[in-house]
Amino acid sequence: MTARDVMEFDVVIVGGGPAGLATAIHLKHLIEAHDREVERAGQGRALAAEVCLIEKGAEIGAHAISGAVMDPKGLDALLPGWRTMEPKAPVEAEVHEDYLLWMTQKAGFRFPFTPPPLRNHGNFVVSLNKLVRWLGAVAEQKGVQVFPGFPGALLQRDGARVTGVQLADAGVDKKGQPKGNFQPGGILAGKLTVLAEGSRGSLTKKLVADLGLQGRNPQVYGVGAKEVWEVPKGQCPPGLVVHTMGYPLDGRTFGGGWVYGMGEVAGGGNLVSIGLVVGLDYHDPTMDSHRQLQRMKLHPRIAAFLRGGKMLHYGAKTLPEGGLFAMPRSYGDGFLIVGDSVGLMNSMRLKGIHLAIRSGMLAAETAFQCLKSGDCSAAATRHYADALAKDWVHDELRQSRNFHQGFHRGRFAGLVNAGFTTLFGGKGAFWTDELKSNPGHTYMKKVGEFFGGRGKPEPGKLAEDGVLTFDKLTSVYASGTLHEEDQPCHLVVTQPDLCSTRCVEEYGNPCQHFCPAAVYEMEEKAGSKHGLVLKINASNCVHCKTCDVMDPYQVIEWVVPEGGGGPNYVNL
Repeated sequence: MTARDVMEFDVVIVGGGPAGLATAIHLKHLIEAHDREVERAGQGRALAAEVCLIEKGAEIGAHAISGAVMDPKGLDALLPGWRTMEPKAPVEAEVHEDYLLWMTQKAGFRFPFTPPPLRNHGNFVVSLNKLVRWLGAVAEQKGVQVFPGFPGALLQRDGARVTGVQLADAGVDKKGQPKGNFQPGGILAGKLTVLAEGSRGSLTKKLVADLGLQGRNPQVYGVGAKEVWEVPKGQCPPGLVVHTMGYPLDGRTFGGGWVYGMGEVAGGGNLVSIGLVVGLDYHDPTMDSHRQLQRMKLHPRIAAFLRGGKMLHYGAKTLPEGGLFAMPRSYGDGFLIVGDSVGLMNSMRLKGIHLAIRSGMLAAETAFQCLKSGDCSAAATRHYADALAKDWVHDELRQSRNFHQGFHRGRFAGLVNAGFTTLFGGKGAFWTDELKSNPGHTYMKKVGEFFGGRGKPEPGKLAEDGVLTFDKLTSVYASGTLHEEDQPCHLVVTQPDLCSTRCVEEYGNPCQHFCPAAVYEMEEKAGSKHGLVLKINASNCVHCKTCDVMDPYQVIEWVVPEGGGGPNYVNL
């Protein structure tokens, strides 16, 4: 058995996104206030609690990506003076104009009004990875021990009780053998562990399955593919927010696009965030979010925003869009689950940062009470779920509770349902309350069912010109993705024979399409049933988790790679 160092902490937070950092910052604030009062009054017990936060990215913010237009409500609650803090919070621009654009293949028109969920005046266009880096500095100033480049590989458990986190081993070769620089992952023991891994977190996924914490509905995801461009000044001014519907997606596929004007840059231009979200409950086995984003940019209404500019950065991630009824139980013996890990996203408003921050604050308040009482049992941590249920977080999610699932009947039915949802506080047009759904991968049709006797079509030419449109490898390069090549593959295919047999015949190997980073490739090989075998280009992985979500056989498992690997997002 490998000997592992054990480090003791009061609270261990897994994940350096907005939810994890908000937990750390607010908890240290509560502890500081408590200990000052104890010292002033000369009675009581000071906590002086040790709080640590681990992040799998090489630095805080390296893996943080979002659209993003931020409702400041969460940050106002966490840091009321953030607008005047030094160094300044890195918001790009306050929203001054927003509208919805309906697009067909060759035309498009601006809606005469902006639907209430998409009205963004008073919100801020942000780069999430910049905002997260800034929050990371605030956490460190408050005394949080922040450890970037340290992925959590396993939860330490005593039955249903979580007792800490084992870090991933470093210095292991492709065959799983220790190299000369081998370092076994240490164990961070904690009285309370907060899971803030983001969407489809690997530790959260296993814990939810092991302890039966699933919500009433399975979680439904989307995948967002995003680029950041530098364009000439005035072409897409800072604070402009445009959302799109329709083209390039068909009427059965949930999703939509965006164009956001970001901040100005040296030289007189400004940055633009452009992206597309595709619901991971689509029917087409050849659906490709990266390709659809490239098609979207060819539309004249979108190309006009980018003309004369250059693409700087690319990234992708999954989004938990199942809503209130898809949330797993958020607490247990020795643990809490926050942010995207517990499904806190409002897919109707396309927002989750404020919900993540607020959930971190409520988790911190529960953690503080647990530390004061010395009780981190499920009975004590349940206070967090109760607080969420009484908070504006729950109120907002309840108003959007039927939104995404309403599109399972197609775009028209989804829009009708969304209208009723907006008018009647979340109640759908066709359902009185809870709308049942299935896991997203179950909606994918087999090639024969979707395309009929035609079989799987060859993808049409996209004319990737390297100026407006790009192939996946060019985009991956723009993400800054880097992994140590000689390490175990972090994309584990538990039944690889399926890929060259049933999957070829039934689905046409959809992993080649649904991965937005060219990780999965079918290579020709003599002797295999269909002359094809799966090749995994794990070094391309941008950690979006789409494969873990959308594989039709659920035989792909995403596990954490060696610390520091993955994308290095800038301005995303």
